[in-house]
Amino acid sequence: MNTTIMLFLLQDGITNGAIYALLGLALVLVFAVTRVILIPQGEFVTYGALTYATLSSGQVPGTARLALAMGIVAFGLDLFAGRRALHAKLIARALAIDIVLPAAVLALTIWLAGHHSPIGVNIALSLVIVAAIGLFLYRIAFQPIAHASVLVLLIAAVGCHLALQGFGLVFFGAEGQRGPTVSDSAFIVGPLRFTGQSIAVYAITLALIAGLWMFFGFTRMGKALRATAVNRLGARLVGIRTALSGQIAFLLASVIGAVSGILIVPITTLYYDTGFLIGLKGFVAAIIGGLVSYPLTAIAALLVGAVEAFSSFYASNFKEVIVFTLILPVLVLRSLAAPAVEEEKD
Repeated sequence: MNTTIMLFLLQDGITNGAIYALLGLALVLVFAVTRVILIPQGEFVTYGALTYATLSSGQVPGTARLALAMGIVAFGLDLFAGRRALHAKLIARALAIDIVLPAAVLALTIWLAGHHSPIGVNIALSLVIVAAIGLFLYRIAFQPIAHASVLVLLIAAVGCHLALQGFGLVFFGAEGQRGPTVSDSAFIVGPLRFTGQSIAVYAITLALIAGLWMFFGFTRMGKALRATAVNRLGARLVGIRTALSGQIAFLLASVIGAVSGILIVPITTLYYDTGFLIGLKGFVAAIIGGLVSYPLTAIAALLVGAVEAFSSFYASNFKEVIVFTLILPVLVLRSLAAPAVEEEKD
């Protein structure tokens, strides 16, 4: 290997690592607030990417209809949960969020399908559709069992992953898709060539990380999420709505996943099940970060991207094995460092 090849591999690793960093941060956020290991994070990536690609081709993505269907179910759950204290304000709020909003998005999607709308409009519409799916997913699948054990929540997450992956096959088919690039510009620095899409990956990743830091550090809602992450019961005692915190966490995770997918789909062909493998690599970074540390997760994601790039050069057939093997020493060290806890007896 010469210096030029090493620089190419590092560039590729940093680009992939930036995507894994976003996914890892989303996983840490959701687990800290809700104790849910978000296995469907990869489906948010797929839905965002393929929704954007479908809109760019002038067609109506099935995810828009899925968002409306999930909103109707969520509306029914909201009415059932508040059946003892129903009033006009509660019904109107649930109706606006659960039905009116996704219905308006679906109508706008159908109207834009016959027009060649700008890239920015397609990106924004894709983010709104996937954000609605993430919000309703928590309301339907996880909010009713929010106080269950981590194992129960994990089983529910696996079930959601399988269901969303099946819907992805129905909506997008087995063929892969690509979307248009954000920018066709490119420039050369030494032996390296930087495209507008790769620059967009770096810039948007840094912007989202900075935005999350400011959100958690300086906004009341962000501080409420941090309080919920530290002590869920204590947050409830001081008046923080933990159910709303969970919804916001899933909303942010779905938007981050959709952004990641939209950044990836112009670079490589994505299929209905590709997001799962991408999400797992973000999960590796989150595990290395202990599912608690945002900075360590971001650094670990860059490491995962670099290891994947160099593995693809030296042992392409085993690159996935090498990447996922990274979590083994981390898990061993954490298990050795953790204090011994006796199992509860019946």
